[in-house]
Amino acid sequence: MSKEVNFITAAEEQVLVEAIQIAEKNTSGEIRVHIENSTELPPMERALEVFHFLKMDATQLRNGVLIFIAVESKKFAILGDEGINKLVPKNFWESEKELVFSHFKKGEFCKGLELAIIEVGNKLKEFFPYQSDDTNELSNEISRG
Repeated sequence: MSKEVNFITAAEEQVLVEAIQIAEKNTSGEIRVHIENSTELPPMERALEVFHFLKMDATQLRNGVLIFIAVESKKFAILGDEGINKLVPKNFWESEKELVFSHFKKGEFCKGLELAIIEVGNKLKEFFPYQSDDTNELSNEISRG
């Protein structure tokens, strides 16, 4: 059995989808989580490929955020689209990465991702507040590679 299957359960996956829904109630930003077994590429390079594959660069305000995990490769990245990157400081996602790593070290994969998703939503709210006419431009489902 691959590690990805054990990484998060179906119930935990639903917790993450609900966290995305909660986070997106505060912001017009779009958050996705992608989980795959392994990659040979550096995490940011692979995250960028997945970002484009999921068409996350097609949002109106270019304010999508991808949380990328390659389980067996032990690679992780948070990637924001250019609309976000133009407005935020260079190490904008550092505290979310640390939050995830601190929980991953304890084997609390779902908890680390859930807390990071909520934090990403809180941070995006400052730059991309929720608009009354906001539509959910991207799926909240967890994608897998």
